[in-house]
Amino acid sequence: MLSEISIKNFAIIESLEVMFEEGLTVLTGETGAGKSIIIDAVQLLTGGRGSQGFIRHGAKRAELEGQFILEDSKHPAIAKMMEFGIEAEDGVVILRRDLSSNGKSVCRVNGKLVTIAILREISSQIIDIHGQHENQELMQERRHIHLLDQFAGKKLAHAFDNYSLLYDQYRKLKRKLEAADDNEQHIAQRIDLYSFQLKEIDAASLKIGEEEELEEEQRKLQNFSRLYERLNTAYESISGDSRALDWVGSAMSDIEDAADVDKALKPYYETIASSFYSLQDTAHELRSILDRMEFDPARLDIVEERIAQHLALKRKYGRTIEDILIYRDKIADELDQLVNRDERLIAEQEKFNHLVKDLEIEAEELSIIRKDASVKLESAIMEQLDQLHMGSASFKVKIETKKGGNFDLSGNDDVVFYISPNVGEPLKPLVKIASGGELSRLMLALKTIFSKHQGVTSIIFDEVDTGVSGRVAQAIAEKISMIASHSQVLCISHLPQVAAMADQHYLIKKEVKEDRTRTIIENVMNSERTVELSRMLSGAETTPLTLKHADELLKLASERKKTFQ
Repeated sequence: MLSEISIKNFAIIESLEVMFEEGLTVLTGETGAGKSIIIDAVQLLTGGRGSQGFIRHGAKRAELEGQFILEDSKHPAIAKMMEFGIEAEDGVVILRRDLSSNGKSVCRVNGKLVTIAILREISSQIIDIHGQHENQELMQERRHIHLLDQFAGKKLAHAFDNYSLLYDQYRKLKRKLEAADDNEQHIAQRIDLYSFQLKEIDAASLKIGEEEELEEEQRKLQNFSRLYERLNTAYESISGDSRALDWVGSAMSDIEDAADVDKALKPYYETIASSFYSLQDTAHELRSILDRMEFDPARLDIVEERIAQHLALKRKYGRTIEDILIYRDKIADELDQLVNRDERLIAEQEKFNHLVKDLEIEAEELSIIRKDASVKLESAIMEQLDQLHMGSASFKVKIETKKGGNFDLSGNDDVVFYISPNVGEPLKPLVKIASGGELSRLMLALKTIFSKHQGVTSIIFDEVDTGVSGRVAQAIAEKISMIASHSQVLCISHLPQVAAMADQHYLIKKEVKEDRTRTIIENVMNSERTVELSRMLSGAETTPLTLKHADELLKLASERKKTFQ
């Protein structure tokens, strides 16, 4: 339910904060006082189209904020919020929208910045605003099938789960078959391309790690002279005449002789002896390396050609050898699928045909349940219309199978609501009904039925009682109150019969202060309600007779509301 709304610098509203309760809240007041402006504010708050014209003259921005309380932890709005990464702690949903004079609009849900589209998606699960000429859910043919399904309840929901599982497989396989239905020339070109690429990569016999080995070998071959010269000089320094080994050997002999006299010198002897033998081993290794070294210009050419081959392949197929081999496996698989395409297509087409048959069975089950539910819905709507003094009207749910076996998320049914307001007139689609009074009553009849199934927590009626009076006005008042027993209802009304049914009554006034017009709101309670209803009845000054009539209306309303509980 909508628990509170805050409006600042919006149209003629300077600052307004309104608390709402469960049940039926009625907003009344003189024409032009700003009743519909409050509904306009709620519409913008829920993602409606905004403009700078809504901003109060002289203000830089308009600020709208509404708090909703969702008691059901599994409410669709909470699931939708989670989809966008928004938390709803304790079922609290706070919508906020700021309109700036520069034309920018900022939207937030529970403090998180969102787009208008996301704001609209979330709010549509919470609140339904219906004005006399609004094109709401019931006036959109594409939504009729969903409304019928909601009315059908758990039986259809179970069948729909079975259908959805098959439909998901059907949709994926259908896309796959459609994607495979390319022209033969394009497929042949892809086969040629993949075959050439695969042959080129395989011919290179690539190995992971080979690049590093080649680069190391290239570096040695390119610097052969320098390497040979340095190794030879090092060998001569260690093992040549009067070089390192001779001097270290001489030092080793001297220290050995000295250690015979002074035992404390023995560790020094061991250190020098170890160095001597290490140098001797190193000299042998260097000699062996020098003897094996031989410059081979042809080998350098081979190494550089191989490195160039790697570079060419990397430019075509990947940044590294590993990337190239991964790409190779990918195109090998795709080539296999293309070459064996006909066999695969035949198998997948057979699987698809079986899916279609199974889907037809599940879709037919949905149709049977819908047709059964449609009869009950027609009866329920006719009962409501009769109570709204439209007993001569006819309501029909038409269910037709889509042509060509076209399945969608809902099955293969097209559902459209038809209405004939008067005896002798043909049934016409609901969306083509134009009479304001008839449309108001029909919408209330439908809302009475669907408010139990739609899941929205708040419904707003903006002067849906226009053009009616007398018995019809009383019937409409009772219908609105009946809807309010299932969902919170906010209603702007000029009818005293509707105002009398209110659980909460607000009076909207317009006043001039410091040469500026502004809208204010008053909570009408106790005896004040009698006075306000009297004003609505008389249209001018109250009289003892209108006060008495107003009091009778309130008593009647109280008695009637007890029957809705």
